[in-house]
Amino acid sequence: MILRLASLFAFGALSLLSQNTWAIFSDDEARKAILELRKSVSASQAAILDLQNQIDKLKSENAQLRGQIETLQKQSDDLSNNQKTYYQDLDARLGRFEPQNVEIEGVTGVVQPGEKAAYDDALKSFQAGQLKKADADFTSFIRKYPASPYLPLALLWSGNTKYALKDYNGAITQLQGLISRYPGHQRVPAAMLTMANANLESGKKAVAKKLLTDLIAKYPDSEAAKEAKPILANIK
Repeated sequence: MILRLASLFAFGALSLLSQNTWAIFSDDEARKAILELRKSVSASQAAILDLQNQIDKLKSENAQLRGQIETLQKQSDDLSNNQKTYYQDLDARLGRFEPQNVEIEGVTGVVQPGEKAAYDDALKSFQAGQLKKADADFTSFIRKYPASPYLPLALLWSGNTKYALKDYNGAITQLQGLISRYPGHQRVPAAMLTMANANLESGKKAVAKKLLTDLIAKYPDSEAAKEAKPILANIK
């Protein structure tokens, strides 16, 4: 665009000269004036071209600088994210070697290193149908962590495991421990249901009937109460 304007300016100047100057100057003088004018126009064009090249160079350098800034910003963001991940991982690793204050289904307490893993392993064994291993693991957990916030759950699943192994007296003992020690725990209805079934399997129909009746009366909206109703109805 700049070069085009320069060309138009030169063409206009030459046209004006051809109309006015020819009448004043001799042929030699006119040719000399035209040559001088052409040199001036050429010099202007060269200056404009040089200026355009400088502008293009500046644009290129500016684009490179923006690219470098974006690269540095990305490197900074990546470094920040890596540091954050590192410290989170470090905190998690340290947590495995330090006691942690936690709340498990409304029960607060301190979980010792390895405690949660021991509970999880026992529960996985029960879920996989490895009942003897689950029974041994839950018994060991209850003995090793008597103040654990996982204890109510350990007692429940220990009772369920023993019930599945037809150790009804053992099941009743564990479930009664949950009900006695944690009477307000949300797992009490489930414990009462399994405990009633264990008594029923042991031939203690009166005890089972009372447990089922109490369960339905105290926790009428629970899933355990819904399961208890047909069982109670079938007790003769």
